[in-house]
Amino acid sequence: MSKLRILYVASEINPFLKTSDVADFVRKLPQVMQEKGMEIRILVPRFGLINERKNRLHEVVRLSGINIAVGDEEKPLIIKVASIPTAKLQVYFIDNEDYFQRKYVFHDKENRFYDDNDERAIFFCKGVLETVKKLGWAPDIVHCNDWMTALIPLYLKTTYKNDPMFKDTKSVFTVYNNGFDHRFNGDLIEKARMMDIDEAMLAELKSADFTGFIRLGSTYADAVVRADEETSESLNAILNDFPEHKFDAAEDEDVAERYYNLYTQLAG
Repeated sequence: MSKLRILYVASEINPFLKTSDVADFVRKLPQVMQEKGMEIRILVPRFGLINERKNRLHEVVRLSGINIAVGDEEKPLIIKVASIPTAKLQVYFIDNEDYFQRKYVFHDKENRFYDDNDERAIFFCKGVLETVKKLGWAPDIVHCNDWMTALIPLYLKTTYKNDPMFKDTKSVFTVYNNGFDHRFNGDLIEKARMMDIDEAMLAELKSADFTGFIRLGSTYADAVVRADEETSESLNAILNDFPEHKFDAAEDEDVAERYYNLYTQLAG
């Protein structure tokens, strides 16, 4: 059996940026899977808090230069790369001047949630899949972490389902207690739409909030995982609607083994 190829997608990863448990999870699990013989790629946004010089990020010119559509606008995609010093892992960073070169992550200095966080998420999800195509690296599993990655399972099952790079790809969606109260503007569905996606497929996004993103990711992912034992009631209510392809990472000490078995099962 050839090496399983696992693509990890998340909003953050240690040591480059840590605002939540996502950063530690996405730092540890890929290394364990690599040690178990799997081939790993990691993609995260290049938020402005990440110091490029200190972390030795550099642009990958052959991957940069694509334009990504968000609604009626197209914005250029810039790809950067760096290595985790203590592991043989490379991290690719999705960058764009309008979306990511700010001094804060999801909130401004007054702690107000950015109105365009939905656009940033859409740009990121589309940018991830286009970057993988340019890499010429067909993943067996795309492991999506947290709300910002929630559109990827949908895109894999629609726009990209016949693409040779993704035709056999399965997705895992891990859900965290990183909710927010903000509601996005009404054109969210139009901005998220891509080829082969009708409005009904994006119905979960009509709420235009955190819940909508989580429901959408959970609807289209091949497996949904609850990362935290102490999950909010609203999050539990969502996840309880998807029992047939869910397990709780919090219930088992050997989380890595559970994920290893899940990846192997899905890819089989």
